[in-house]
Amino acid sequence: MTTGSMTDGGLCRGDEELLMEVQDGIPLVEEPWREVGERLGMSEGDVVERLERLMDDGVIRRIGASIVHHSVGYEFNAMGVWKVPEEEAEGVGKKMTSFDFVTHCYERPVFPGRWEYNLFTMVHGRSREECEEKIEKLAEATGVEDYEMIYSTREFKKTGVKLPE
Repeated sequence: MTTGSMTDGGLCRGDEELLMEVQDGIPLVEEPWREVGERLGMSEGDVVERLERLMDDGVIRRIGASIVHHSVGYEFNAMGVWKVPEEEAEGVGKKMTSFDFVTHCYERPVFPGRWEYNLFTMVHGRSREECEEKIEKLAEATGVEDYEMIYSTREFKKTGVKLPE
């Protein structure tokens, strides 16, 4: 296991530098962790152990590819906004996230009289009709009938959470 003294934020020394090094992507080479380690003065094994620990500690949720959906033909985004009784929101949200086409699902507060929808799901499709079919599948599976679909018309910025430099 990686050793080192803890910082005030619960990270070991060097963890923040590692996170900053990989937050924009890993090198597309045969041995990416070795290259990351060389940049940071760590061994490949140390990089892997640190990343595994950060995942175990819940600092990193996952390591995976982030696909630009427009570049692979998914031109349409639909945000399903759902009116779900508060006591059912968690169960309905878990059911919705079981569908692999749901890329985001979260709960937000309602503002009575102004905005009554508390559950949000994002789906992508090659057409509006495909998005509508996906949202309808969610409605059928959950029994939630009170929902709307909001389509993106333009993307201004899209990034994941990043540590400040």
